[in-house]
Amino acid sequence: MSRMIPEVMNYYDQTVSAMIEEKYGLTPMNALRAFTTSETHALLQDRANGLGAFGAEGVFDIWECERVTGDPRNSIYIRGE
Repeated sequence: MSRMIPEVMNYYDQTVSAMIEEKYGLTPMNALRAFTTSETHALLQDRANGLGAFGAEGVFDIWECERVTGDPRNSIYIRGE
């Protein structure tokens, strides 16, 4: 597994968790935990999956799809429709 550059992961962690915090009214720690324990985060960490090509808004959308459906692969970003 080729891991994402730590500085890039830090950017996604901060930005996406802030979006989660704002939209869902979670505390900063709970928002960060919700993101970092998700399958979306695990997919993002592996550069071979290509999620790093999406901006933070796209990764947030993938995370939300996972939250709703249980699988981030159901996201339109990953399915490519």
